[in-house]
Amino acid sequence: MIRSMTGFGRAEQQEKGKKITIEIKSVNHRYLDFNMKLPKKFSFFESEIRGILKEYIQRGKVDVFVSYEDEAGSQETLSYHSKLAAQYVKYLQQLREEFSLTDDVTVSKLAAMPEVFTLEEEPVDEEEIWSLMEQVLREACGRFSASREREGERLRSDLLEKLSHMRGYVERIEERSPEILEEYKEKLRQKTRELLENAQLEESRLAAEVILFADKICTDEETVRLKSHVDGMLQELEKGGPVGRKLDFIAQEMNREANTILSKANDLTVSNVGIDLKTEIEKIREQIQNIE
Repeated sequence: MIRSMTGFGRAEQQEKGKKITIEIKSVNHRYLDFNMKLPKKFSFFESEIRGILKEYIQRGKVDVFVSYEDEAGSQETLSYHSKLAAQYVKYLQQLREEFSLTDDVTVSKLAAMPEVFTLEEEPVDEEEIWSLMEQVLREACGRFSASREREGERLRSDLLEKLSHMRGYVERIEERSPEILEEYKEKLRQKTRELLENAQLEESRLAAEVILFADKICTDEETVRLKSHVDGMLQELEKGGPVGRKLDFIAQEMNREANTILSKANDLTVSNVGIDLKTEIEKIREQIQNIE
């Protein structure tokens, strides 16, 4: 199965008044890059979340959003820091004695001093929360993967069509090659006769010139390799999996062969077909950039 690097998945579950929602979305990227946004108190789950994501994703820029709601509300406790309060009193008394100040320290003023009283959130039950979060995460990953596979199938169909067009262009170049040689041979024969005023023309000399010309414009090796690359890409598409990098490499080789054909082209038909071939390869390369 071919998978696109673009995808989206969302899942949500509620248990014992606690609700977790996870969204996953991704776009193209050369490597695997995670960007996670989750509640600060759940930051210790980040490593476990990454581990599960890697089971489903091999490449792409992936954004993961985790939200948490507790219907019971956050459980907070008030803490009194007596040692800190004692230090405040000690230094306030020292200020009073050093500068002959009026002692106006009251309970309300002391309570307002920083960190004398603090609200502290009770720790969450990590096992309970992770059990729920893992279920939601795997459900979101499943939907995310399904969306990538659907898009991947569309990419695969489009690539198969483009490869068919490409093979047609290669075959047209192969068909045209012997026609070019025959036309060149006839032009050479006609020009030689005109120069020699219909004198006897040595067929061996003519054949030698045609051979030199054929060697100069021959694209047999390039067309054979192109057809081999088409077959190789078809095999990778059939095999499936994370083949994006390999397909990209094959497309680069295709482009190299097409450039060589264009550089050798000494015929308008071959030049035009070569341009169409190169255009099709560029379209293929663009689509491959979307494959995992």
